[in-house]
Amino acid sequence: MDSQEFLRSRKILNKTQKQLSELLGTSIKAIHSYEQNWRAVPPHVERQIFFLLSRRRKKGKSKETKSCWQIKKCPQKRKKNCPAWQYQAGELCWFINGTICECTAQKNWKEKMKICRECEVLKPLL
Repeated sequence: MDSQEFLRSRKILNKTQKQLSELLGTSIKAIHSYEQNWRAVPPHVERQIFFLLSRRRKKGKSKETKSCWQIKKCPQKRKKNCPAWQYQAGELCWFINGTICECTAQKNWKEKMKICRECEVLKPLL
């Protein structure tokens, strides 16, 4: 997540820098640093931001939101091995480590986010 994306996310969440720092459990100085591109947004902060954005999106959506396995048309064998399906968290697949996206589980957050940023499940949050 770059500084512009971070700033845009804060504005979508309708939070001041102080409010967001409290929500994320970090300092206001860290928020300034992320927005000014003085520091990279750490993976755990990026993950929290996306989670908050997803909850805001869900609030405005109908109950008929498709799960990731429906969107990706995953075969039954892949679904059974995927934590998103096991926990019925198809809207939060990007949040869960070990999901089987693009036919393989990603080893770390950075690799996972390369795929997730191009996916129809996460893309609307960006």
